[in-house]
Order: sequence, then structure tokens, then C-alpha cells
Amino acid sequence: MRFLMLAILALAPCARAADNTEKKISELIGKMTLEEKLGQLQQLDGSAEGDVPQDYYALAEKGLLGSTLNVRGVKRVNELQRAAMRSRLHIPLIFGFDVIHGYRTIFPVPLGEAASFDTDNAREAASIAADEAYAAGVRWTFAPMVDIARDPRWGRIVEGSGEDTYLGSQMARARVLGFQGTDYSAPGKIAACAKHWAGYGAAEGGRDYNTTNISERNLDEYYFPPFKAAVDAGVATFMSAFNDLNGIPCTGNEWLIRGVLKSSWSFEGFVVSDYNAVKELVNHGLAADEADAARLGITAGVDMEMVSRLYNNHAPELLKKGLITEAQIDEAVRRILRVKFRAGLFENPYAEQKLEDSEILTSEHTMAAKFAAEKSFVLLKNDGGTLPVRDGVKHILLAGALADDQEAVTGSWNGDVRTRDSITIRKGLGEAAKDAGAELTYVRGAGPAASDTDNITEAVEAARNSDMVIAVVGEQQTMSGEASSRADISLPGRQLELVKALVSTGKPVAVLLMTGRPVIINWLAEHAPAVMEIWYPGTMAGRAVADVVFGKVSPGGKLPVTWPLSEGQIPLYYNHKNTGRPFEADNKYTSKYLDITNAPQYPFGYGLSYSTFTISDMKLSADRISKKGNLTVTVNVRNTGDVKADEVAQLYIHKHSGSVTRPVRELKGFKRVTLDPGEMQTVQFTLGPNELGFYGKDLKFAVEPGDFDVWVGTSSEGGNESSFTVLP
Repeated sequence: MRFLMLAILALAPCARAADNTEKKISELIGKMTLEEKLGQLQQLDGSAEGDVPQDYYALAEKGLLGSTLNVRGVKRVNELQRAAMRSRLHIPLIFGFDVIHGYRTIFPVPLGEAASFDTDNAREAASIAADEAYAAGVRWTFAPMVDIARDPRWGRIVEGSGEDTYLGSQMARARVLGFQGTDYSAPGKIAACAKHWAGYGAAEGGRDYNTTNISERNLDEYYFPPFKAAVDAGVATFMSAFNDLNGIPCTGNEWLIRGVLKSSWSFEGFVVSDYNAVKELVNHGLAADEADAARLGITAGVDMEMVSRLYNNHAPELLKKGLITEAQIDEAVRRILRVKFRAGLFENPYAEQKLEDSEILTSEHTMAAKFAAEKSFVLLKNDGGTLPVRDGVKHILLAGALADDQEAVTGSWNGDVRTRDSITIRKGLGEAAKDAGAELTYVRGAGPAASDTDNITEAVEAARNSDMVIAVVGEQQTMSGEASSRADISLPGRQLELVKALVSTGKPVAVLLMTGRPVIINWLAEHAPAVMEIWYPGTMAGRAVADVVFGKVSPGGKLPVTWPLSEGQIPLYYNHKNTGRPFEADNKYTSKYLDITNAPQYPFGYGLSYSTFTISDMKLSADRISKKGNLTVTVNVRNTGDVKADEVAQLYIHKHSGSVTRPVRELKGFKRVTLDPGEMQTVQFTLGPNELGFYGKDLKFAVEPGDFDVWVGTSSEGGNESSFTVLP
């Protein structure tokens, strides 16, 4: 009882503070005119360079602007904020910006970061991004993107954590905590935004902005959990998605926003529309006109309108006609003011010049970006130990336009990047080669654009005079990201032709893939001696690549998305259902293709190392548990190779039968460990109701009794296997 009383007393100040904030919000709302309320619901766009359109100052002074996006830099932010603080009620603006994988110090793209299978790494990257954004006056980021994506044709797969719900949920939580900490009013912290709510990653045909049809069961099971993880981590805001979901576009979907998010999940923050998404309800055919689109957005629970001005233009008339209520407007205002209070903007509305001068692109930040990039690289193939560069190699050819591209290495949504800060792969490898007593020759060879001027013949001649070849091929950064879907996800341009010509010389060729998605690389996988996916590594790309290529660091990343053999296999993901006729190689009448295998090029969770590892001695704490019980799974991970390296132990489960069918495997735990040669570490996982439960026949989450298989291995295929039973 004593401990209970202490806990209650400890929580009391928090409760009093919350009550006091709500009282202040109520007082403010009571003083506001309808025009001022609608002003809080309005977000407008600055220029790509961060400048402020002149008319925004007058809007801010009149209390008719609640937020901006893209406006940044201490001088600009403070000038506009001063205008807002001259308004009648002195309500501050909140400045938003797409800080997706770094502000000025650019980290690996989120899909690459997910390949690290390291949540501490993701949290630190988001924390540093927040620190730099805060220093530039930004108080709100439109990240993390937590959409589950099973189609690599979709350009925005690069912005998320891939195909798996468990990995995506862990990364969502880590990134929210990195951006916000436990108090996003603290210096160096900013409000986060979980996006895009919801189902955006399942766009038909992989075409951005396209329709999605997802059953309620699949929403609950696969697409919602990363968003719920963000809510549980305290995320400040949500962004509604562009897509139509089961016939109702998300920005006008009352069930989705008011029902699931605000009611069932008790989300206390506010929802912002995506760019012009309220207006686009007309294009969807849900809204008859712009006034109707405003009605639908407000009714659905979209609190802040991004860019379009339909709420301001049409809400007064909608109120007069009784098509919306003042209570709906007041609720939206309350949620926005709540976030502004929690962000500390009422007490500290201005940015500090000294922070912008000292906290951006520091040596500490760039070193962290380099380590994060190294953790993201996935070694896909390494025949004969082609990598790392061996002692005695004196002449290295580097080929590929992307090797000398300062912009491409930073990927899409690259914050407030300055291209001149990026270290190219050519520069990094050149420095490393010199340190190793080797000579690096660069020949462009070929690039990803069809218009590239290629010199493949020159590259082949240089290869013949070299001891080994490193070829950097992939996608220009504009080929991934928003509005960058691709039907043909093979290597663009003449890059494959370049690699084939280089391999034909007989020299060892290591291929570095710089992409924002899986690409079709059948020929490379079969013929190139070494292949490593480096994603878009960020500001410190060259240094990170050099350390891995020259063996100072062993790659240890794992694929966060299944890698297809052909576009015809898509959607392709590891946690599929078994079907009534599971694949059999010699039986035509099973679930298969006539012209290609079902198997991927590389499975989810796959990735090699410069070392070798064993996972053994798997033990379960019990072979029978209750539905509310827990069991622990332990394995020993040993480095059996010659170099210090990382391995990711991955735990998967499968339930034999249930009230609904279950996937063949489901990731339920992972742990990345660093081991010296010969070193062993015992890794422990816990399985309990959260891991064993699922949405049953009644669409309620519960643990059902029955038999489970459990594996611990180094990918979603194979591994140590055991089993246990959940009792009735």
C-alpha cells in the first residue's frame, strides 16, 4: 500500500500540470473568434529554401495562421513568430519540416536504417536529427513514416522500415523517442508525426497515391501496429494518408481517424492532412466540391489542413448550415493548442541563433552518421572473400557514375542538405586506398540515367590494368521516394552492361548497390563475385563505404524487405500464408508459377558478414505455458571466424492452427550483437501474450491455445527449431 501511495503522489504533479494546461486551453478557446480558431487549423507552405511568403506575416499578426512547413532558419522563424506573438491572443506558430533521416547531417535512408536491425541506432539518428532541426527553429517533423510496404515498386518504400510489422513497430517506437524523448518541450527535441494514416504502403500496383483495399483483419494485424507503437511512445501528431482505403479516402475517413485513432486508441495529439489532401477529396470523388471536402475533413477528424485553405474558406458557411458543429472546430483547436503547449512554444516561442551556429553538422553528428551507415550495409554475396580489399592489391578500378555523386548518396527527403558536405564514395575509397598503399583509378563507366554519357570501353581497359574492380551502380536518388514508383525495378541505364563487361575481364569485381528499394539483380547475383547493398548512406557515405570495403568494419546489416527475382512475384513477403496447396516442386497443382520459382532472390532478414557465426544450444524455459504466461528462449551466438563482426539473431514463430490461418513465420524478436573472433554471447528472447496473440475469428486480439513452432536463426529461412504448447 505504501508503494502504491508513493506512485500516486509521484503522478499527482503530472496530472495537475495536465489539468492546468487543459484549463489554459479552455480559456484561450473561450476568447477566440471563429476566424482565429480556423487560423489555428491552417498550415501554409514556405519555399523549398525555407523563405517566408510576405502575406504570411499579416496572417500571423491577425491570428489566422497556425503553422508552416518548410520555413526554417533562426532569422526567418523568429521574424514570423514575432508576427504571431503580436496577434491578439499571442498564440505561437509551430514550424514543421520533413526531417526524415537527418536535418543537415544526413543519415542512411529509413529503409537502410531498418536494415541495421538496431533500434538504439535508429533512436540516436532521430535524436541527432531533432537536435539539428531544433537549432534551425524547426519544432515539428513529419516523421517517422511507419507504413508497412510489401511492394518494392512503390517509391516510398525507402522512407519506412520495410515489410515486417514487428520490425516496423520497434523502429517506429525508437524513432519517436529519438525525436521527442520523453518531453518534446526539452531543448533539442521536436514533435514527431506518425504517417501516413493508414494503409498507404499497400497502394495498388505500387503506384504512389493509389487506391488500397485492405481487410479490417489485415489492418489490425499488419498495418496498424507500427502506428499503435508510435502512439504508445507518445507521438505528438499523425498525418492522414493520400490514399483511398476500402472506398473512403483516409483524409475523409471518420472510422479511421475519430474511431480507431482518437477513440479506441485515446490519441491526444492532432491530425494534419497530407499536402493538399483535403482538397483532393474532390478528385477522389468522395466530395462533391471544395466546401464538401472541408466538411468531410473536419467531420473525419483532420484537425489541421496542410496548404489548401478549404477549412478557412468554407467552415463559416458550413457552420451556418449545420453541416459541421462548433464543437468539432473547438476540438481541433484544442488538440493543436495542446501540442503547442506540450512543445513548450508558449513559454519558449523563439529559436536561438547560437544553437544554429554550433549544433548543426558537428563532428560528433557526422561520426554518428558514419557509424549508422556502416551498420546499414547488407552483404548479399561474397564469393572467395572478394571483400574486403586484400593485402597486396595495388591497383583498384572504381567505376559507376554514382560513385562520384555528392547528391545521390543523401537519398530522397534529404532534409536541409548541403550537397557540398557529402563525402562521395570516390573520395572515401581514394583516401582509404592511399592509406593502404594502393592506387585508385576512377572511370565513370555508366550511370542510372538514360541520357548519361557512358564510357564502358574505357572502364574495361582500366579494369584489365587493375587488381580488382569496385562498381557502384543503382538508382539516382530521384528514382526513389514520393512520386517515384517504378514498374521495371531492374538497374536503370546501361549499368548492368557495365558490370557484365567488367566481370568479363576476369578481374575480381565487387558491386556496391546504391538504391532505395530492392532491385532485380539476377545476373549480378549469379555472376558478380561480390554484391553489397549500401542504400543511400548519407553525408558520410564515402568514409563508411571505405571502412567496410577495406575491412576496418564488417558489414552486418540484414534485409528489412524480401528481395524478388522478378516483378511478377510482387507482392512478395516472407510472412505469407501456407494455402491449402503449399508449394511442391514436383506438383503442378500447388501454389506456384510455371515459369519461375516462388523463392526470392534473397529472403527477409538475410545478410552475410566477413566472419562466420553459429547459433546453437537453443533452450526454452518451458514447453507448456498458460495463455497469460511467458517463456524465454535462449541461444548461444558464437563468432567462428577470424574478424570482429556483428550478427543479428532473429526469432520467428508459427502457430500450427487457430480460429484463423496464420503466417508460415512471424518475426517476434531480434538482437544485434558484436563479437570478437571466438567470442560467444547468450541471447535471450521473451515470448508472452503480446508476441503470441493475434486477431482471431471475432477480430479481437487474444492468445489462442495450441502448438507453436519457434526458430532462432540469421534470416527468415532455416535456424534452430523447437516447439511449445499454449494450454487452454
